[in-house]
Amino acid sequence: MSSSRPTIRDVARQAGVSHQTVSRVINGREEVTPETRARVEVTIEALGFIPNAIARSMAQGQTHTLACIAPNLTDFTFASIIEGAELEARANGYFMLSSSAGSADAFRALVDELIGHRRVDGLVVINPYADERYRYVPQNFPLVFVGARSRQESICSVALDDEKAAYDATIYLLNLGHRCIAMVTGPMEEDCSNDRANGYTRALTQFGIEPDEALMVEGDWSATSGQDALFFLKEQGTLPTAIFAQNDRMALGVLRAARDMNLRIPEQLAVIGVDDMPLASYFDPPLTTMKQDMPRIGREAARMLVSKICGETQQSCQIRTTAQLIVRQSTQMGGGT
Repeated sequence: MSSSRPTIRDVARQAGVSHQTVSRVINGREEVTPETRARVEVTIEALGFIPNAIARSMAQGQTHTLACIAPNLTDFTFASIIEGAELEARANGYFMLSSSAGSADAFRALVDELIGHRRVDGLVVINPYADERYRYVPQNFPLVFVGARSRQESICSVALDDEKAAYDATIYLLNLGHRCIAMVTGPMEEDCSNDRANGYTRALTQFGIEPDEALMVEGDWSATSGQDALFFLKEQGTLPTAIFAQNDRMALGVLRAARDMNLRIPEQLAVIGVDDMPLASYFDPPLTTMKQDMPRIGREAARMLVSKICGETQQSCQIRTTAQLIVRQSTQMGGGT
């Protein structure tokens, strides 16, 4: 025998059968006699033959591979979700591919490559409504949305209960005595931004406060947009006593702008964010935030997707996770986790 890696034809030749028979044995097909199966299995072990996993998967009609597409792979929240999804996929015998698509066109091209060439068995899409990418999701294919509620009955989704997280954050500020509370939102075409805005306004209304559009500034999730938001509020003469930023990065920008404006935190301006990113406790001052379990969101998405692939989940299902209030010094003197 050659010193090179043995092939399926080497096994067939030594076992005295066709390579199709060896393939049937490898794939657990029943149309092989027990005697022949045993002979092939002994030969496989003797030769140290390792089946080609890709060819085997294609023969079975499955790749045992999932894909997760996010707007980018550098954002902490996306990376944490993907990590959770990958761990759950691996636990269920699946490999997880991760890729970024910064635009709807890039997303469409990536989907065509993955689905059109049968490279994956299922797809996780993070932030499907960040642009028009949701229009290009495959039909009649196992699919789960993450970070937004599904607007299509056939698609399952996993996301934070964004409205409740914003409501709880705003109620917390109201209970501290604040009545002039501004909000820095994410892009308003995204579901989570709208849901968090709804939670904010619902909390104000509950306290008899008429929501003021002058106190609502749209950002883009970046720290720079949070910084610009506070400068904008000062310039228009609507400087609040507290700010609810819809994510931690924008909250960090608010803290930086407050320092540039010589505002004392939290005495003159209280700031709360959402996420509890790893450096939130190291901000100056440490940031009060609504902590969301992003790895859990990823795990739930992968678990749901595997269930759909296996035919265990036929109908659409929606999972909403809750956020935990983490109190630090950006809202209370001496505050701690």
